[in-house]
Amino acid sequence: MGKKKIAVIGVKGLPPFGGAANVVDNLIDQLSAKYEFTIYATASATNHKGPYKGATQIIMRKFPIPGLNVLYYYIASAFHAVFVRRYDGIHLHQMDGAFILLLLRLKYKVIATSHGITYTNTKWSKWIHPYFKINEWFQAHLSNALTVVSRSLISHYNKMIPVEKINYIPNGITTLSLADTRTANGDYILFSAGRIIPIKGLHLLLSALRQIGFNGKLIVLGDLTQHKKYAAEVIALSNGLDVEFKGMIKEKSLLNAYISNARLFIFPSTIEAMSMMLLEVASLQTPVVCSDIVQNTDIFARDEMLFFQSESEADLAAKITWALANAGEMTAFAEKAFERLKAQYLWSHIAEQYDIVFKRVLQNSTE
Repeated sequence: MGKKKIAVIGVKGLPPFGGAANVVDNLIDQLSAKYEFTIYATASATNHKGPYKGATQIIMRKFPIPGLNVLYYYIASAFHAVFVRRYDGIHLHQMDGAFILLLLRLKYKVIATSHGITYTNTKWSKWIHPYFKINEWFQAHLSNALTVVSRSLISHYNKMIPVEKINYIPNGITTLSLADTRTANGDYILFSAGRIIPIKGLHLLLSALRQIGFNGKLIVLGDLTQHKKYAAEVIALSNGLDVEFKGMIKEKSLLNAYISNARLFIFPSTIEAMSMMLLEVASLQTPVVCSDIVQNTDIFARDEMLFFQSESEADLAAKITWALANAGEMTAFAEKAFERLKAQYLWSHIAEQYDIVFKRVLQNSTE
């Protein structure tokens, strides 16, 4: 019997630049010997067509109207999977495209993965929340199995479906060699996010630094073009501070170098599902000051990262001051966080949990 064929829909494309694509990339690394993966991507995010690390990537063309490109991507991918190809099952990521389950379930069994509650993201206006909530209902009720990346999502989805259908599988990391990235401690603190939007909390960090009269350097990595009004607010708050906006860093080795050489990594997000960035920073043993949202405290203990009260500029200012004055304690925190990663969050272990779900759902896919 050959390998089961799984089509993946809901990631923008590979190689990954964060988020769900990182999950898929690592599942390919770990499970391509057992499954034949086909990735549906969009031309707006990648041009890597064809073979990819033992998988195959199909690229959907860009839609002429940019605002409808994601919607088109989901519909085109679903039609291609149902009417052009034959797979044993589908792995569908994200809730915003779950409406395609109405079509996919006519032919396939589907494993859906929730990476968070989309409508809590301040990027979206409230008028579009009903659309996300309908898709969330489809995601929960029409999938054959649901996986969630955060423990807090279990109780959220349990309001809609039995807990037995919900599988908690966290994100993970592959440990990195410090010798590859660390040269000498950089004289800067670091903030990084793929998309710099309000929920990532950069405004909180800048306000906190202004409160303490911080005269060191802050390096900011990430795309600041996603939210023009917020970008203007951030630029205004940075006046008088030594801030370097580097933009989005897509080269993994360069990103790792920025992280591993920072004195501190500041993670002030107010909303997350389970942050890949936080795991990657911990894997490089860089000391972290982060918000005490449950999605962070579910992963790390208070002797592994220095937590501040979420959305409190004053508490963040106090914690940054303490961290800068207590480098030895912060290094000890980082070492403990790294040990937890090795024990609980390696992709080699996490992929086994996905494998169990895939086997259970797809065992009768050919019948």
